[in-house]
Amino acid sequence: MPVTLKLAVCLFTHVTNLDYGGPLELLGFLRPEAVAAGYATELDYIIEPTYLHYDLTPFRGSMVGPLIVPDRAYDDVKEGEQFDILLVPGGHGALPELVQPSILNFLKRQAPGTKYVLSVCTGSWILAQAGLLDGKRATTNKAGFKLIQKATETQPIEWVAKARWVVDGKTWTASGVTAGIDMANAFLTHLVGEETAKKIRGIVEAGVRAEGDDEYAEFYGLV
Repeated sequence: MPVTLKLAVCLFTHVTNLDYGGPLELLGFLRPEAVAAGYATELDYIIEPTYLHYDLTPFRGSMVGPLIVPDRAYDDVKEGEQFDILLVPGGHGALPELVQPSILNFLKRQAPGTKYVLSVCTGSWILAQAGLLDGKRATTNKAGFKLIQKATETQPIEWVAKARWVVDGKTWTASGVTAGIDMANAFLTHLVGEETAKKIRGIVEAGVRAEGDDEYAEFYGLV
């Protein structure tokens, strides 16, 4: 029997849609529908995503994105209910003045018991605001790297400038936007092995980069 992994997709107004959409195009193949469609013969894991937001009102993510209808609100997740994976994307709404307490409280409650914490782009800034990167190595969007580094200078976070993604224990943080796809491929490989990950990459025709293959650190003068 495959193991079901409950995935919390942690959304907010002005989220960058590709930050979570890209990784989910890969992880989404860990679903019974993939077997039914002939993309896979058997699964070790099944991903069960839940899309969370501040409330259940449909909202717009990226500037040109469609309206998104959340499954649940953060405050509706009761004490004792546990997700296995937290996925925190980035976007303009990751600015501290826009982040609402409900997402931070949710992350703080969930993080101790979750198996994996994933962020893409400035989603790592939200993790930092929740205190979940203290004592860890992490990366973020290189366009905002210096801003975020400055904003979190009193916290014990080792921000890694040249990295497509960084893994520290159960915490995976990706650089900007499309780096989330690279990280998701590595995470998928970690879960199910290279053979299955390669098959999924082939279906979506994803060309992925290695962990240290980061041209944008130099582009933004970080190295």
